[in-house]
Amino acid sequence: MGNDMTGRNKIHNKYEYWFAGLSSISGKKKIYIRTIFLEAEELYRMKAGQLQKIAWLTEKEKGAIGAGQKISESELEDRQQYCFQNEIGLCLWQDENYPKRLKHIYNPPYGIYFRGSLPVEKAPAIAVVGARSCSAYGKKVAEMIGFSLAERGVSIISGMAAGIDGAGHQGALQADGRTYGVLGCGVDVCYPAKHQKLYEAIPKKGGLLSEYPPHTKPLTFFFPQRNRMISGLSDGVIVVEAREKSGALITADFALEQGREVYAVPGRIGDRLSQGTNRLIRQGAGMFLSLEDFQKEMGIFADFIDSAVRNEKISLEKSERLVYSCVDLSPKNLDELMAQTGFSFLRLVEILESLREKGCILEVYKNYYIRSEIFD
Repeated sequence: MGNDMTGRNKIHNKYEYWFAGLSSISGKKKIYIRTIFLEAEELYRMKAGQLQKIAWLTEKEKGAIGAGQKISESELEDRQQYCFQNEIGLCLWQDENYPKRLKHIYNPPYGIYFRGSLPVEKAPAIAVVGARSCSAYGKKVAEMIGFSLAERGVSIISGMAAGIDGAGHQGALQADGRTYGVLGCGVDVCYPAKHQKLYEAIPKKGGLLSEYPPHTKPLTFFFPQRNRMISGLSDGVIVVEAREKSGALITADFALEQGREVYAVPGRIGDRLSQGTNRLIRQGAGMFLSLEDFQKEMGIFADFIDSAVRNEKISLEKSERLVYSCVDLSPKNLDELMAQTGFSFLRLVEILESLREKGCILEVYKNYYIRSEIFD
């Protein structure tokens, strides 16, 4: 994998970089403009009077082009060279390597700046999204989903945000799988700053993508728009945790509009981080309860399952099987497990430690446990 600045990536001239980076013009409109004008340079050199006569351009769009024309040729060259020097690729709508999944969404991005590589076209892709301020449990679940899917050859798509997004990426990287981060800023900007290691790691195993040109700062109104790319690049979306009003729900809405499948991890009643996911389920989204069920329902992984994936049957003692049967996707504490199993505190702790060492359960909070093999 790694950097894909050669081979599939077409080298565009400075005027193409200029046009792709114009603000205030939607991707859909840029695509239409380029069906009329075969060369971006023609637009760059167009006289103001000619520009004003184009009836199908709004005043805002004419203003964006006019402002762009004031950028000097030497500045255009500097911007292009910056991309080359920093290994930032540019893929345009008309290029052969433009992601086919994005071709038919509403308002597809005209240009995609990227570091690393673009998503593998034939591999299945799943978006893992959710709350930035997530729980330790949600973070662990997102990480396990990312790991388990990536381990089976599925590309993990997310937004590199704090919380669930970052955990999904991290899980994929731990599985040595492919993952792609869609940014609400330029691909040369690490946001959030605390994800510097993730920012550096993702291009080595996948790529960082953005429709915004380099140096673009992460402004609030960019993120809802980037969410349509997250869902558009995916075959389905899994929402792990989300509040009632959440960016993850915007991604889910885009996914439904684009004809993608939406799944949600169910959560506790009354928990604010579960309000969004539980509402999605009530509205008809699929429930993500296990990887096996998800795989069967989606029906897209059969040809991509890595034969090297570990599928060992772990031998458990009778007491271990009893405790394991009481642990599920929802965290349970020691008191609950003592009541269900009848074991003493010391005996239960001993059994839980044995199950943890065998990889059957995870301690997601202090003395709270969930089953890990639910994803196997």
